[in-house]
Amino acid sequence: MIKVIVLGGGLVGGPMALDLAKDNDKEVTVCDINREKLNQFEGKDRIQTVMADINDEAKLKKVVADHHYVINAVPGFMGFTTLKRLIEAGKDVIDIAFFPENLFDLDDLAKKKGVTVISDIGVAPGMSNVLIGYADHLLDKTVKAVTYVGGLPKARMWPFEYKAVFSPIDVIEEYTRPARYIENGREVIKPALSDPEFMEFEGIGTLEAFNSDGLRSLAHTIEADYMIEKTLRYPGHIDIMKILRHTGFFSNEKIDINGTMMAPMDLTSKLLFPIWKLNKGEEDLTIMKIIVEGTKNNEPIRYTWDLFDHYDQETGVHSMARTTGYTATMALRLVASGLYKQKGVSAPEFIGRHPDCVEFMLNGLKERNVNYHQSIEKL
Repeated sequence: MIKVIVLGGGLVGGPMALDLAKDNDKEVTVCDINREKLNQFEGKDRIQTVMADINDEAKLKKVVADHHYVINAVPGFMGFTTLKRLIEAGKDVIDIAFFPENLFDLDDLAKKKGVTVISDIGVAPGMSNVLIGYADHLLDKTVKAVTYVGGLPKARMWPFEYKAVFSPIDVIEEYTRPARYIENGREVIKPALSDPEFMEFEGIGTLEAFNSDGLRSLAHTIEADYMIEKTLRYPGHIDIMKILRHTGFFSNEKIDINGTMMAPMDLTSKLLFPIWKLNKGEEDLTIMKIIVEGTKNNEPIRYTWDLFDHYDQETGVHSMARTTGYTATMALRLVASGLYKQKGVSAPEFIGRHPDCVEFMLNGLKERNVNYHQSIEKL
């Protein structure tokens, strides 16, 4: 029996655990510091729970000790340290913490320990990287790779018209972390929320796209003249976030308020995050378009993948949890099956170098009704 532990039982961690528990060859444990999150698994077959503070290194290594695979689904601010400790414990890891540090800083340690780690393996980064890596593998030369992606509530509620299925702190990173992209083969850095553009999507209408720091490992693993990721939101969201950022509401630098030193971000989180919480039963959407252009046999060609995913009313699983979580669970199955054997820390685009692995991922997602529609054009 394959023993898997999921670190984090939230809106993404929960569906991952339930999905893996459907496999007859797996036993799943969910670890969280919050008892309420663990209560949802009571009475579920092949799912056990453990309440622990995994910020404590000794407790973390104890709870993962008897498991073959670990899914790291903790918030980004603790993701890198947690992953490092899991590697030190000799564990194969599927990681969706999306931490700001460089994932390859842990590559030598993972190779030394002889473990396989696939990091950033959600929807974007994640499947976007896999498919860009796949197109790059098929092409003789990649010229352009662009990703547009957003998770949105189906119901547009003033003023933000936004809800978060994952850690809101990580969402704020999209508005504050400088956006890195590739232009003319070189890395360019611009502020997040810059270069807005309007785009039309069938079934949803007009969305606005802005620069965000989602390119991540692709900036170093794929050679192309132009690569960028842009985040999608309902029109008007950019201006509101710019106002909050410019005014200082996202700052972690403490200021004096009537004799009390406080970081504005602490106040913002108390006020904003409850409004942004995507509650049980609230429907959401995930929209993504991936465009890769290059040449094959001296002929220009374009690969496009489109994803338009909805909240699953039958299971009650949010779209962002499905598209992120099921990508991670398929990656775990990919490693467990022996199809992907690379030791060290892999970025998702490394999977794209193996067409059989890409097919495995896409077929598994399709079985879970997460469908990527591909088109190929000669330019």
